[in-house]
Amino acid sequence: MESSDVDLDLQRSVRAVLRELSAQAPALPSNQGMWRWSLHKKVERDPGKSPALVRILLRELEKAESEDARHVIIPLLHTLMYVLTKATGITEELHRRTYAFCTKLLTLPAPYCTIALDCAIRLKTETAVPGTLYQRLVIAEQNLTSELYPYRERVFLFVDPELVSPSVCSALLLEIEAAQGQQTPEACMRHVVSHALQAALGEACEAGVLQRKLQTSSRRALEHYFHAVVAAVEQMASEPSPSREGHLERLEEIYCSLLGPAAAARGRCGGEPPQDRLPSIPLPSPHITFHLWTNEEQLWKELVLFLRPRSQLRLSADLEALDLQGLLPDRELARASMLSTDSGIERDLPWGADEPPTPGSPEVERARLKRKGGIKKRVWPPDVLMPGSWDGPPGLHQRTGRPSGDRGLLPGVSRLHTARVLVLGDDRMLGRLARAYHSLRKRETQKFCLTPRLSLQLYYIPVLASEKPTASRRSELGELAAFLGRADPWYESIVNTLCPAIHKLAEMPLSLDTSQTVDPFILDAITYYVRMGTQPIYFQIYAVKIFLSDLSQDPAEDIFLTELKVKIQDSKFPRESLSPRRRGVAEGPGAELSVRYQKALLSHRTREVTVSLRATGLVLKALPAGDTEVSGPTHCPPTAAPEAAHTCLNISVTEVVKTSNLTGRSFSTVTNTFRSANVQIQSQDQRLLTLLLDKDSCRAYRDVARFEVAPCPEPCSGAQKSKVLGLSSHQEEIERTKAKAKPLRMPINTFSGIVQ
Repeated sequence: MESSDVDLDLQRSVRAVLRELSAQAPALPSNQGMWRWSLHKKVERDPGKSPALVRILLRELEKAESEDARHVIIPLLHTLMYVLTKATGITEELHRRTYAFCTKLLTLPAPYCTIALDCAIRLKTETAVPGTLYQRLVIAEQNLTSELYPYRERVFLFVDPELVSPSVCSALLLEIEAAQGQQTPEACMRHVVSHALQAALGEACEAGVLQRKLQTSSRRALEHYFHAVVAAVEQMASEPSPSREGHLERLEEIYCSLLGPAAAARGRCGGEPPQDRLPSIPLPSPHITFHLWTNEEQLWKELVLFLRPRSQLRLSADLEALDLQGLLPDRELARASMLSTDSGIERDLPWGADEPPTPGSPEVERARLKRKGGIKKRVWPPDVLMPGSWDGPPGLHQRTGRPSGDRGLLPGVSRLHTARVLVLGDDRMLGRLARAYHSLRKRETQKFCLTPRLSLQLYYIPVLASEKPTASRRSELGELAAFLGRADPWYESIVNTLCPAIHKLAEMPLSLDTSQTVDPFILDAITYYVRMGTQPIYFQIYAVKIFLSDLSQDPAEDIFLTELKVKIQDSKFPRESLSPRRRGVAEGPGAELSVRYQKALLSHRTREVTVSLRATGLVLKALPAGDTEVSGPTHCPPTAAPEAAHTCLNISVTEVVKTSNLTGRSFSTVTNTFRSANVQIQSQDQRLLTLLLDKDSCRAYRDVARFEVAPCPEPCSGAQKSKVLGLSSHQEEIERTKAKAKPLRMPINTFSGIVQ
């Protein structure tokens, strides 16, 4: 195919992707999400098309930026970066053009400037040291051993069998196993060596000869060349001013040692005729582990086992031995003080007193003081919580865990591990995930062992029931997915369109032959999402305190993420318990409720409102009603989140209206909606309530007399609690007022966050 035909074919594919993002001409349901996948498959099968596709994407980006068509900038930029990560024949001029365009986007508001900055940082290294992005991605995702780049990533795929059919679970598991069965460590190391040499040497590299040589190399020789290539790339990338020429010289030496000087010279002189099509170097899918969701403790256990070094991981024997409630019991060591008996004058010291005594000697033991009630210092045992194999290289950023400058460093601690937790299901599954996330954050305040060493990223793919429920039922169980699709058009195009494809995969006959090479569309879409979806949207978690009609039972506490539904029970207390004054009042439908809430004002001032009304039901929705309105911050971490007054519940009350006319009394219902962050509701006429959290029938509370809802605060840490231990009640109240708890928000990663 000639270059003009190639350009026209790629141009048509790119235009099809842009039309899918246009609200005026939406794609057919069967084609949604396929155009992006087919575009990447074209350059994957023929890597020689990559430079042409990069030029086309750059032209479309420059056109969108000049015409202020911002809705296509982020999708095109993600597509471009994905191509640059996998390609090998990209010239330095194309890299510099892409970098210059990303720097132009820094003047735009978030999320454009946020994503452009991340792309510019990666492109700066890729321009000087080609192949860095591909190499780091494969090493981290495949857990290849490398001292110079010790990062590890894993994708945890959770599916609840109560919410997703067994056929879907089996189909996903078989597709993951079929794709990963061919991704051996030896194959991944061959891909890294081939990609690094082709990206650096370009046309001087005989790609076919190189791949045949690597195929016939022994495991020991392959590991030698792999570590040599990784050392050359990482050492050059870590320099303040990396040189592309210096990097080329180092890789030429490795290339000569691999193929011999004669073959290397022949490649530089163009001795072998050029190939019609370069051999493809696949980008392996990430290491995905499949888990059936059982309870909220499972997430914590899997993360702990992921963090433990391989030498200490004996899952079958040690799972029970692990104290997974906190990994270890409290081991508070008494603070040791040294008793001073000298005068403080240097000349009065005896000979040899300036030398410190040997640890464990009798002098040290006699000088140790045990102080009851004093300050105790907690020391984590180094052999379990902080083994030497967990310590990463110095100079890693405290929040991102990536190499950085002197600012924001956490000495001795680095986030070498990234856990990408992907859940499939509907809003009920997200409610269960929110409970697990809250439990994990609560444990972290007691046993601070995961957060400093683990970057936790949460992802969500909606999978609704396959048995064609009513449209209202489908929209009810997929409200959060619909909100994510409105907030991020690229999420709507890539992720929200996967549900029909997943059910179609489950209906296909199972094939146990994994030797055939297939193009797994669903796995590729999942891989693209977890790699490029780096911008979180934060959702407020709400706490509910439930008071039952049985006063002998303690109040129950729970949380919800999307919705709390209140129904009026038919059962009630005996009529004799009612007051005589209300005995003759006609009841009518519903129940008499007392509602007390803080009204949401633009000035964020507190205004308490108490009303009494008769209602047949209430719905408290945590998701915003508007398209651009968001519950919580969108592009900032939780530490930079606004106050809890910015988050509000949308409360809909189905109120009973009584009317009197000549025919008698009649009752009608009307729905009233108001917004509040805190609300207290109590039944006044002894009718009990039923609460349903996150639309989950397994999380229902019956015989409720009163309940309170408020934004769930960040769990208070033990260090914060210890600050107020010795204070009086008045001082303690002042301290609590000063240290106002921040609301707990759960992040869900998308491609762009909120696009205003």
